[in-house]
Amino acid sequence: MIDKGAVLPLFYLPPVAYFSSFKAHKPDILIERDEHFPKQTYRNRANIYSPDGMLTLTVPVVKGSKIHTKVTDVKISYDFKWQRLHWMSLETCYRRSAYFEYYEDDFAPFYQKKFDYLFDYNEQMLQMILKFVKLPIELKYTETYEAQYPQLEDLRDAISAKKAYDIEQKPYFQVFEERNGFIKNLSIIDLLFNQGPQTINYL
Repeated sequence: MIDKGAVLPLFYLPPVAYFSSFKAHKPDILIERDEHFPKQTYRNRANIYSPDGMLTLTVPVVKGSKIHTKVTDVKISYDFKWQRLHWMSLETCYRRSAYFEYYEDDFAPFYQKKFDYLFDYNEQMLQMILKFVKLPIELKYTETYEAQYPQLEDLRDAISAKKAYDIEQKPYFQVFEERNGFIKNLSIIDLLFNQGPQTINYL
């Protein structure tokens, strides 16, 4: 059976399941850029492992980015210093990990430079992470909104922040696992900072 491709949304620091899907369906991946922005999804949030368990980082968006705003038109809000908060959280959670220092200088600019649009921010971060996890995929994008894609696996709502994603996941070392055990399907950075170049083998 020939594997068909997939259509995926653009997420902020996407979870491990997102990259497993990328690896399974490459190179026939379409990124959805014509949908309306849905709230409370991984499009602007990511889960990492903190000393107290799972911690959700949320990129705030400008008020008015309700359900009828096209995802490429959603603007990032800088009403409070969320970039500083996110970076401090990443340092607190991963400074002790094996590979944080190896990638730190590449991630830091995303928490210093101001991006206008969430889509652009996520896109540039994704391209960088794909390089780190050795998945050299040229990103292709939708040209219009389609309710269904008969020829592609539609994963636009499959990996949801609102419900657990049923993913078979072999445990890997996590910094705080002695406190709370292994937590599945965290942001790819949890895997990357702990496993480094071995990330592609894990996926």
